Amino acid sequence: MKKKIRIVTVIGARPQFVKAAVVSREFAKHGLIHEIIVHTGQHYDREMSEVFFKQLGLRRPDYNLGVGSKPHGEQTAAILAKLEPILIKQKPDGVLVYGDTNSTLAGALCASKLHIPVAHVEAGLRSWNRRMPEEINRVVTDHIAGILFCPTGTAVQNLKAEGITRGVYTVGDVMLDAALVFGKDSGAHKTAGKPNEKSFLSNDILTHYGLRIKNYFLITLHRAENTDNLARLQRILNMLLELPAPAIFPVHPRLANLLATHLRLRKVNSLLRTRSELRIVQPVSYFEMLSLEKNASAIITDSGGVQKEAFFFQVPCITLRDESEWVETLESGFNTLVGADRRKFLNAVGRLDKIRTNAAAKPKGLALFGNGKASARIARILARSWR
Repeated sequence: MKKKIRIVTVIGARPQFVKAAVVSREFAKHGLIHEIIVHTGQHYDREMSEVFFKQLGLRRPDYNLGVGSKPHGEQTAAILAKLEPILIKQKPDGVLVYGDTNSTLAGALCASKLHIPVAHVEAGLRSWNRRMPEEINRVVTDHIAGILFCPTGTAVQNLKAEGITRGVYTVGDVMLDAALVFGKDSGAHKTAGKPNEKSFLSNDILTHYGLRIKNYFLITLHRAENTDNLARLQRILNMLLELPAPAIFPVHPRLANLLATHLRLRKVNSLLRTRSELRIVQPVSYFEMLSLEKNASAIITDSGGVQKEAFFFQVPCITLRDESEWVETLESGFNTLVGADRRKFLNAVGRLDKIRTNAAAKPKGLALFGNGKASARIARILARSWR
């Protein structure tokens, strides 16, 4: 009987739970992979963490480091200190990390110091903005990892330009896998082997907030470049007040804290309530977010994952950043960069009908991100490489 490969998966943020869920499903099918899940606790509140494991069928983590919210250096150091004894004890054949968070960087650094092989899912992404903490995390992790799973051909070329050509695989995007699996409007979802009462998606959240299909904007905002610069944040909030249709804005906990501390949340809410069609709400579940994304008229965001999901669902996206690592979504015409520029923002909002018309005449182009089998490829490659 063949010995099982021991893989430690390090995750800590909401998008990583989604990615890990579809990859872990493939590990379980494979039969030769024993996965040990370490949750760093980078996202720790129920709506950003606990509920994800339950809804996605991702089993409870073997370890929860509970690092919580801290400044970048302190948070990364805390993960390193708590993860090291776990890796020493578990002696895995490899460590798997996802994306570009502090959990990603700490997991890769800790493993490399202990001479444990590292694999990076979503390798090769570049925004070319070194002021973004995420960009530093990506670059360093890619130069540590021995196996690099790229979602697109562009990511492969980015690595090649940095001299990284060995151990590079174009597997497709695990977020597309997740969108295809969990983005269905019907079907029984199983948690711990038991079917849930609800299907993957429903329109309950639209009904709850009085939203009509394809007649509202969905807003998300969390990047430090937008939230840590209070003048820029205020410009963005003012731009949102000029939207011509109803909008829903699930507020990230970090942003809620910033508003409460720096911008007098009550005053801001009072201002926003003068626009009854702009609904500020608590964070929503993953399935609720997918439902909001699929049914929106357009999405306004600074999230890389949401940019992609908008593209997967063929919903126009306006991105509140000055650059994007997901260049394919920009080249498709579905995604428009506006930063915090009011003129660009209003121009993009005014072009939405034209974008939808042009999109209807084009093939969906999801092949740019693979065929929904990225997770299966990752499992096969790791089983072969770390045997």
